[in-house]
Amino acid sequence: MDTATPVPDTAASPEADAVSYRWAALDDVPVVVPLVESAYRGDASRAGWTTEADLLDGQRTDPEGVAAVITTPGSMLLLVERDGETVACCQLERRGEAAYFGMFAVRPELQGAGLGKRIIAEAERRVRTLWDVREMHMTVITAREELIAWYERRGYRRTGETSPFPYGDERFGVPRREDLRFELLVKPLD
Repeated sequence: MDTATPVPDTAASPEADAVSYRWAALDDVPVVVPLVESAYRGDASRAGWTTEADLLDGQRTDPEGVAAVITTPGSMLLLVERDGETVACCQLERRGEAAYFGMFAVRPELQGAGLGKRIIAEAERRVRTLWDVREMHMTVITAREELIAWYERRGYRRTGETSPFPYGDERFGVPRREDLRFELLVKPLD
């Protein structure tokens, strides 16, 4: 697929702002890193509702991590653009019969207006088309109850299957609590 060709927003409602989607290239790394950081870390993230600033300090990602998402076989980074600017992104990775959804970030000042649900619907459509997968998986920090509830409203279910937070690996942030864990959320893509 041509990474520079915008794809129409097939998940858009008529009244919504027009956005386009495209696959990220390595040239996009310098734009993606601050986008992800702004959605999750520091004071800027508090403008939106996805902030993890009360749970974690430090970084959410780095240029090497974003580049790995873009270049790893079976992994892609979907960019969302409005008026020529990148306003959101998400990672899609094939994992056998399922796809993994991660690194989801929407500019804080654009959160809460419906863009996130449009993006996740487009991501689900794309993985069904590209990989013919049966499920979408994601992991969410269990302390993020409001975010988990948002995903549940999108059809994801909690599995109770948890994995530890990578304490001591500052590439993923510096925890402010000692009880952080990830929970697997799953949605059938029938």
